[in-house]
Amino acid sequence: MQWTDAFELPDVLGWIEIFILASLFYFIFRLFKGTRGSSILTGLIILFAVLYGVTSVSHLDVLNWILSKLMLYISLAVVVIFQPEIRRVLARLGRQPWRNNGMSTQKNLVEPLLQCVKLLSKRKIGALIAIEREIGTRAIQDTGTKMNSVVSAELLSTIFFPHTPLHDGGVIISGDRICAAGCLFPLSQKEELSKMLGTRHRAAIGITEETDAVVIVVSEETGAISVAYNGRLRRGLGEEKLHRVLSSMLRRERTGLSRFREKIQTGEAPLSETVLMSVNEDQDEG
Repeated sequence: MQWTDAFELPDVLGWIEIFILASLFYFIFRLFKGTRGSSILTGLIILFAVLYGVTSVSHLDVLNWILSKLMLYISLAVVVIFQPEIRRVLARLGRQPWRNNGMSTQKNLVEPLLQCVKLLSKRKIGALIAIEREIGTRAIQDTGTKMNSVVSAELLSTIFFPHTPLHDGGVIISGDRICAAGCLFPLSQKEELSKMLGTRHRAAIGITEETDAVVIVVSEETGAISVAYNGRLRRGLGEEKLHRVLSSMLRRERTGLSRFREKIQTGEAPLSETVLMSVNEDQDEG
């Protein structure tokens, strides 16, 4: 009897199950890749696999039984440990593409945003502006001061002017109106981010990890302009390039965002425009 006779090839349903499980594991590992939870998840898998293998080979039945019973508690621990990543995935799965949120009018925001960013960049005044898309930002809005104002370059510039009450925080635009200012954005916990990135840039990346907002950042140190989306950051944008990016993103409900994400994932965007790990980067303070 050959050793291959001990294995039975799966049928069609078996191959479908294998494909689904492989896709699920791939999705999970891709989800945690580059996050703070990736090392924790790897450590848990290695630790459990080693302990289970040792107890099985050594016929330590009691310890093996205890490990199998601990699976329920390990599952609960995983939910607690990876709560930020799970929340981000559920938020994206629960987004409502049919909900407009006034996004059809957001193309009118391009000009006032450009005027504001150009002025702040010239004077090296830090700014953090998030444009809400399909996923709501109500919890983040509650950390700041509620507003209901028409978007204008003058108002945005005044908000971020140094020593004003609302300058130290982020502005959230919902639809075509400023809905909150002085908001505290969640900071990104990605380990591979450049150490040169300041708090403002990490906050821009952080909110785009949890929502599908488009965020504009102006560095207080250098006046450099950046745009964050989907957990990625494009840096060093000039006026013309910023106009193209914003026009593409805010022109319609989904096309601009999908195009920007595809450019980042396929590497079409130049490496110098994304988050770099090089120590030769100019230090950007938030």
